[in-house]
Amino acid sequence: MPKKKNTNKQSAVYVVSVDMGYGHQRATYPLQHLAIDQRVIHADNYDGIPEQDREIWLSSRKFYETVSRFKKVPIVGKAAWNVFDKFQEIKDFYPRRDLSRPSVQLWSTVNMIKSKAWGKHFVDMLEQHPLPLVTSFFVPAYMAETFNYSEDIYLIVCDADVSRAWAAYHPKKSRIKYLVPSKRVYERLQEYGVPQNMIYYTGFPLPKENIGVEDSEILKHDMIKRIARLDPEGKYCHKYRQLLRDEFNVTIETCKADGVLTLTFAVGGAGAQRELGVSIVKSLQGKLLTNQIKLNLIAGTHDYINEYFQTEIARLGLENELGKSLSIVYAEDKYKYFDLFNQTIRSTDILWTKPSELSFYSALGLPIIMSEPLGSQEHFNRKWLLATGAGVDQENVKYTDEWLFDWLRSGWFAESAMHGYYEAAKYGTYNIEKILAHNEHQAREPELVLQY
Repeated sequence: MPKKKNTNKQSAVYVVSVDMGYGHQRATYPLQHLAIDQRVIHADNYDGIPEQDREIWLSSRKFYETVSRFKKVPIVGKAAWNVFDKFQEIKDFYPRRDLSRPSVQLWSTVNMIKSKAWGKHFVDMLEQHPLPLVTSFFVPAYMAETFNYSEDIYLIVCDADVSRAWAAYHPKKSRIKYLVPSKRVYERLQEYGVPQNMIYYTGFPLPKENIGVEDSEILKHDMIKRIARLDPEGKYCHKYRQLLRDEFNVTIETCKADGVLTLTFAVGGAGAQRELGVSIVKSLQGKLLTNQIKLNLIAGTHDYINEYFQTEIARLGLENELGKSLSIVYAEDKYKYFDLFNQTIRSTDILWTKPSELSFYSALGLPIIMSEPLGSQEHFNRKWLLATGAGVDQENVKYTDEWLFDWLRSGWFAESAMHGYYEAAKYGTYNIEKILAHNEHQAREPELVLQY
């Protein structure tokens, strides 16, 4: 239940998320300081939620997680996933055309809301003390609009491109305002019929603890150290010494590695790629034992993944490396996990992950090694990372110990880090704050250089 009103006017909003993988909650985590009582509300799991509503949410989540894991089953798994993914397909952007006709996914979602009164209790609860609503998933936004929520409705988009389901059923009549992470989404929503004045190009909301205040003092501090570790032979630092001097006050003499290269591998919310993490450990085993690299395995909030990593590490005879060259990042609570993850990212040099919402963490100067995309939206995230120069597809994981260090010596990772730092929007959280405070004229316009 909503509690007493926060006296901080800028913080007087409802921040709403759902437990459908990490992406939607990761997008609201940096905004919880704006929420009433600094608490994110979960539309699928709040005190007093009707059992019917809970079951609808639960069945949706279980279905997605089951299909995600089932994809690995030979032949039939991939076929089943392709059928499911067709419902959330993102159509090719070109040729430009009117794509405002509602998709099957959108129709079924809105129909469920109307026919089952799904979410009415939730909206009525918020209506007892109406405040602007900011959500990272389209379903709560549609619930609020369907049941005539009296305050403003903001929808944070979590991918570099989105399907028709992310735009309202009647987009030209809708009151929903969109906070988008990329220029492509800004343009895509207009193809879906959303008026331009209802779309704000903010960038993805990244954690302040990884950026600092708006002069980015924390991010720049971390970047100075990261660039040096990503360029052990000084090739990038030498070629772009003027750029590094102007941006970070770094000279050739000070661009020296301090500490060991750190690679972080993040398993997705459904845990579908945990085996890949163990394969990386196997390939890097020799370099881990000789302290040539540190490896963080992100288990998230899944105890079974945490136990799986520990079992496999012991099987490889590397249990003594835990806490040294090997670390497992795990927490039972998602928000404690996000806090641990953000701390880990500060000392991370390379992030290996599927192209999920973590693609936008390239804005923190993190080169991204991409594992196989899962779903239509991740294919478009991959395309965005390739376009900005911040990401690259993984090579054969069996030979990670070879190609990873070849790329390192070439200076490519340092260049990729700088591409992400410059080309991806890093001020999403600050921009959203200003928009919610109706100071959108103070928001930073993201650079539009290499984005498609």
